[in-house]
Amino acid sequence: MATFLYRLGRFSYRRRKLVAALWVGLLVLFGVGAATLSGPTSNNFSIPGTESQKAIDLLEERMPQASADGATARVVFAAPNGGKVTDAASKKAVEQVVSKLKALPDVANAVDPYQAKSVSQDGRIAYTQVTYKVPSINLDEGDRTALEAAGEPGKAAGLTVEMGGDATEGMPEQSATEIIGVAVAAVVLVITFGSLIAAGLPLLNAILGVGIAMAGITAATGLIEMSSTTSTLALMLGLAVAIDYALFIVSRYRHELEEGRDGEEAAGRAVGTAGSAVVFAGLTVVIALAGLGVVGIPLLTEMGLAAAFAVVVAVLIALSLLPALLGFAGRKVLGGKIPGLRGGRVRPGGKPAMGERWSRFILRRPLPVLLLAVVGMGVLAAPALDLRLGLPGDETKSTSTSQRKAYDMLAEGFGPGFNGPLMVVVDAGEGGDAKPAAQRFAGQAQRLGDVAAVTTPVVNQAGDTAMLTVIPKSGPSDKATEDLVSELRGQSAGLRAATGADVKVTGQTAMNIDISAKLGDALLPYLAVVVGLAFILLMLVFRSILVPLKATLGFLLTVAATFGAVVAVFQWGWLASLLGVAETGPIMSMMPIFLIGVVFGLAMDYQVFLVTRMREEFVHGAEPGEAIVTGFRHGARVVTAAAVIMMAVFAGFIFSGESMIKMMGFALAAGVAFDAFVVRMTIVPAVMALLGRSAWWLPRWLDRLLPNVDVEGEKLREHLGEDEARAAEEHRELEIART
Repeated sequence: MATFLYRLGRFSYRRRKLVAALWVGLLVLFGVGAATLSGPTSNNFSIPGTESQKAIDLLEERMPQASADGATARVVFAAPNGGKVTDAASKKAVEQVVSKLKALPDVANAVDPYQAKSVSQDGRIAYTQVTYKVPSINLDEGDRTALEAAGEPGKAAGLTVEMGGDATEGMPEQSATEIIGVAVAAVVLVITFGSLIAAGLPLLNAILGVGIAMAGITAATGLIEMSSTTSTLALMLGLAVAIDYALFIVSRYRHELEEGRDGEEAAGRAVGTAGSAVVFAGLTVVIALAGLGVVGIPLLTEMGLAAAFAVVVAVLIALSLLPALLGFAGRKVLGGKIPGLRGGRVRPGGKPAMGERWSRFILRRPLPVLLLAVVGMGVLAAPALDLRLGLPGDETKSTSTSQRKAYDMLAEGFGPGFNGPLMVVVDAGEGGDAKPAAQRFAGQAQRLGDVAAVTTPVVNQAGDTAMLTVIPKSGPSDKATEDLVSELRGQSAGLRAATGADVKVTGQTAMNIDISAKLGDALLPYLAVVVGLAFILLMLVFRSILVPLKATLGFLLTVAATFGAVVAVFQWGWLASLLGVAETGPIMSMMPIFLIGVVFGLAMDYQVFLVTRMREEFVHGAEPGEAIVTGFRHGARVVTAAAVIMMAVFAGFIFSGESMIKMMGFALAAGVAFDAFVVRMTIVPAVMALLGRSAWWLPRWLDRLLPNVDVEGEKLREHLGEDEARAAEEHRELEIART
């Protein structure tokens, strides 16, 4: 493969105008497709096979008037101090609001709080539940504005009116995080290379690649239904890996120029060696992202495949367009020096680079360094033993939002459980009578310890299906509510034996519990698929058993430490005020799998970039210790720059007002920091120093069985040696002919 990539690099450098024109043409083509084919996106979050989804499907079939999958809004009213919502003026204002709510487009029902008796005992707080005929995805900003405007009569009467529920949720706004990330990347690249020209090439390469990938994903929305959040992960990772891959190839190109080679040869060698590492690093990322499909949740599958597509584009553009751009720049990548920046060069007689000094320090004390790093990561990982998963609700929002104010007012007036009612569906089967079974179940549910109230069952026209609501005493994200859902579902077997009717529990709270359970169950299979396939891939790359094993174990250590840090901050509240975390609670249930996929891909990038050069030097005769030092001399600066860029991009999300985005930004930044600086640049060299030559051991039978992908460029060197010998022979024959 290295030989093929070497030829590709030389071709792209030599025919740079053609290659650049092809990529620009592809960008234009995808851009036209995005402009003409793009369709609407959605936020449908289906969870096939779960009990809550089956209950919703049953209600849509038997009781469509219930709008089980329709958007909901809770409008909460609070009287001023000393007043009551039952006072004549306040009551009139509330009834005006309810009337306006009923008249809104797509509203199926808005319950009068006085008829429904949804007024607190002290008479100060009341609420109405608004049910829409359509899911929240079908509501636009005009619907949300109309909903808010409907509350004006209440505010005019001196009442506090706040609103929560999924009907109030707008589409996530695009932030300037990506722009901040590119700016930070530019600064890091300038410091790394000490040259504006060399720093600009990875950025230009990344921007073009991300533009093509995002245009392609946008065009695909016109052909298939796609979530509005799908492009976010693709944009973030596409930008990240595109900069990383270009950074690695440009660094190797500059090294080859400094060795005295001409531009075309330097480009060929850079793509043939560094490009091989890029290919396999990209493959590990694609495996991790495509593996999200094993979870069985369409949204995660879409996000993974879209991001994998962006990574594939980043790899292809780094291998072909980047050498063409290098052809336009030529030896100028060594110029454009910025005073005071060495760009990674070590002056003759000067001190070795920091990476080399660090690697030699570890080689002198590998065991103490290894023990200290592992124990430190273990301490960080300890809080992960208390990890509790859930999905965000209004209780996690900023205290300044209307959703959070409505949540707090409702909890104050009625109890926290009113923010997360459970919908129970009793199915008596075709021709059955659901009413007595539902009444029996309501009586059983009322006797459970965490139940605050049970509504009277509502039966459909056919009489075979009934629906009732169970109000917990505990809040939607409390462990007690999760236990109550399990207890209610546990009543199903007894009810079926006594009446022949089945019971299913649904509602937003139950759906969140089911999603968390499904994601938790998928965690180990996902890890097995991703780690197993990547282990095989890394075994092909390094032709070793212990190096891939060390890489995957180090990754698991990174994940454990990252989970521990997230639990400590967002669940326990450590440093919460410093990071602006307003409310602690369960960790978002999608976070572990999402984090594993993203961090695994980036971790394997660093592993391949750093260790491939060690393997290359070892294969060509260097002692194991010197191979480690050489790998660090050439790779540590690049890996450090890539990690700092990633950390800066992800850390930008910490400043988001949304607690879940804040959590993801913190987790990804922490994961990259732990993996790059503790695992790859500390634990990896320490373990390899202790293993010595055995680190590269591979059984002979397995060596014969595995195809040789030649990432270290051994066949390329042989090929180049033959070409140089052939050129010398032709030159000698030409000289003889002339004489």
